[in-house]
Amino acid sequence: MKLANFTLKNQNHLGILLKNGEIICLENLNRINVNAGPIAIFTVHYDPMISLISQLPQLQDSINGLLENIPQSRTKEYDNWRSNSVLLRQSEVRFLSPILKPSKIIAIGLNYMDHCRETGTRPPEDPIVFTKFPNAIIGTGEHIRWKNGVTSKVDYEAELGVIIGKRGREISAEKAFDHIVGYTALNDVSARDIQLGDGQWVRGKSLDTFCPIGPVIVTKDEIPDPHNLKIQCIVNEQKMQDSSTSEMIFKIPRLVEFISRTITLEAGDIIATGTPHGVGMGRKPEKYLQHGDTVKVVIEKIGILENKIEVYE
Repeated sequence: MKLANFTLKNQNHLGILLKNGEIICLENLNRINVNAGPIAIFTVHYDPMISLISQLPQLQDSINGLLENIPQSRTKEYDNWRSNSVLLRQSEVRFLSPILKPSKIIAIGLNYMDHCRETGTRPPEDPIVFTKFPNAIIGTGEHIRWKNGVTSKVDYEAELGVIIGKRGREISAEKAFDHIVGYTALNDVSARDIQLGDGQWVRGKSLDTFCPIGPVIVTKDEIPDPHNLKIQCIVNEQKMQDSSTSEMIFKIPRLVEFISRTITLEAGDIIATGTPHGVGMGRKPEKYLQHGDTVKVVIEKIGILENKIEVYE
């Protein structure tokens, strides 16, 4: 299942992206009669998607019933769903980041063996943990922006994002997937001059708009092996990163175990699992993002996260 956060007529909505590309708007289900049982999402968090994923186990049977009762096109029932904005086309909405207000974004440095090779760095013995602040979050289609003169070395980093679905601390590696709801694409945009000049990474990683996420959350049942996904970054149609999540040094269960040993993981938290080889800083000569560039993160089974670069005065 693909969970989406989007705007329709200037209002935010939650939805399910279907295989045919249409979207079910969950908030509009009350406009029609659906024989799928109640799908009442209680507000347990100020981010509606976090409320949804927190209650997903209890709602799963009702959602399955809903998905089994989607009307066929060119029928009266289908027209009713369309006229009541229950079934939407992607052209009618604007996707947002699937998570808007997580309690934290936990990022992992140097977690791909091919990235260590390109930077000439010895693989770490334990995960390198840092953070990006939530103010950096944007969705697909939004602009990555910074003021001219603030930074001149903005880099891309295609990453698989892990979305936590259930609160936990001291989670064992064996139980890690019990706390994960699904996966998304993430671009760990980095101002290298600030990142390296500061001596620690947070400010250079957390400029406003420097954490594009999306376009959707794909639930873990659709990705049984997250360590065997093709991952790419494409800038202006030129393939800059082309690898596989199999190159991860520390697999996802190890990351969850390591982080939760000292930090409580909450529903909606995002773990950015590291980036493969091909970043701009590792190229000779170095190659950074410029005004007008289009950058895409493409991850198998998840989709395309696309953003344009805007440098303003």
